[in-house]
Amino acid sequence: MDLTHRFRVPTHVAEAWDHFQDLAAVAECFPGAQVTSVEGDSFSGTVKVKLGPIALQYNGSGTFLEKDEAGHRFVVEAKGKDKRGNGTAGATVTVTMTAADAASTDIEVLTDLSVTGKPAQFGRGVMQDVSDKLLGQFVACLEQRLATAEAEDAAAEASAPAPLATATEVAA
Repeated sequence: MDLTHRFRVPTHVAEAWDHFQDLAAVAECFPGAQVTSVEGDSFSGTVKVKLGPIALQYNGSGTFLEKDEAGHRFVVEAKGKDKRGNGTAGATVTVTMTAADAASTDIEVLTDLSVTGKPAQFGRGVMQDVSDKLLGQFVACLEQRLATAEAEDAAAEASAPAPLATATEVAA
């Protein structure tokens, strides 16, 4: 099942790219997700999802298949198994970042999702609704973090002391 999401974040594309390279920080914004270890381009963790009446907790791992820093695009493959035996989930996620203007970035997330077991009975409509809700919460958290980081950077620049004049500048 293919899912597509697009959103804009309030920071330039290079900073958005840098933020997405810190998997643990990005996972903190995704409701129910936790990265438990990172080694190179691979990671493992857990994610809790409520799908209709079923509460799922997947334990799994993922790997960056591609990272194109110049094109601001990466592909991650992740898979997990529900700890109560309710099925498995796998996803290939492609994230592309494009500068919207000097101060914001458009992000497109394409997800090829496959699920087995009880969650598979809910179909595309429920999966889309749940993913839309989760991504909405993720984007709100991400926007807040990036806006806060931008404000802190601006405040640090504004409060930095002016450089001292050199002797030649004073003499002139």
